Amino acid sequence: MMVRMAPMNASSPLRIGVIGAARIAPMALVRPAREVPEVEVVAVAAREPARARKFASRHRIPRVHDDYAALIADPGIDAVYNPLPNSLHCDWTIRALEAGKHVLCEKPLASNTEEAQRMDEAARKAGRELVEAFHWRYHPLAERMKEIVESGALGAVRHIEAHMCMPFPLPGDIRFRYDLAGGATMDMGCYTICVMRHLAGAEPEVVRAEAALSSPQVDRAMKADFRFADGRTGHIHCSLLSSALFRLRAIVKGDAGELNVFNPIVPHLFHRLTLRTAAGKQTEKIPGDATYTCQLRAFAEHVRGGKRMPTDAAHGIANMRVVDAVYDAAGLARRST
Repeated sequence: MMVRMAPMNASSPLRIGVIGAARIAPMALVRPAREVPEVEVVAVAAREPARARKFASRHRIPRVHDDYAALIADPGIDAVYNPLPNSLHCDWTIRALEAGKHVLCEKPLASNTEEAQRMDEAARKAGRELVEAFHWRYHPLAERMKEIVESGALGAVRHIEAHMCMPFPLPGDIRFRYDLAGGATMDMGCYTICVMRHLAGAEPEVVRAEAALSSPQVDRAMKADFRFADGRTGHIHCSLLSSALFRLRAIVKGDAGELNVFNPIVPHLFHRLTLRTAAGKQTEKIPGDATYTCQLRAFAEHVRGGKRMPTDAAHGIANMRVVDAVYDAAGLARRST
């Protein structure tokens, strides 16, 4: 049943409500909103009302709802930010869309491809926008990497790889729970797959995958090899319990050079782009706002009919197809619906 919304004035801020007082919400939404005048965070709800009230007080959010359903029914909200556990992305995103809200959903978009497709269908039916929060894609570094790859500076590209490995020693965390659609490939691997697909400009086929488990069916680390239709190869490595302190890198190898980027995911903190060709070594640092600020600004423009966002629902479906295929190749169950 569609809930009637109060009209969104083109000159007023986009009013966003948060479902779930998640740890990521301040960094991904609340603080960036202070830098984006086109956006205002107006409400929050959590499983425990006391937690929502505390979150609202700390971050100066004016309204607190007793539960998620009350928040998405609020006619004073234009869009919903969904940072819930992966297993809850589909259900609450669809409910928000059906209530007439645009949705910015944390990555990965869903537990599996089928869920992502249902979410896309709901967005189309509701006439609302659904965006997957791959924030790194909105920093200028993402396009600079693609520009170099497509410029011919590397010659014919032969191989693309992406790594995201860091120690995260919290075994009870939702990232390690199969019932909440956890796992290294879901959490960090979806980033590496997104990076590889962006730089390739094509969809990969999984050749092999090997997982290290934290518990039955839950990967704490994953390595996977890929091939593309034109003969290029790919590789990803992700780990939630890495022995390396911080391995965050994208590499593109061509027959005339190599691109190596340290920290393409949160480049506003620090990054380094290195291009090696016959002409020598070139190092760059690409200026830009925080990735979450860039993403939020793009989201506000997009839902008002502006420029399309590259991490839309179609992107989410394509990325989930690769995630599912990696689990298949590793002999693990896909994350369940």
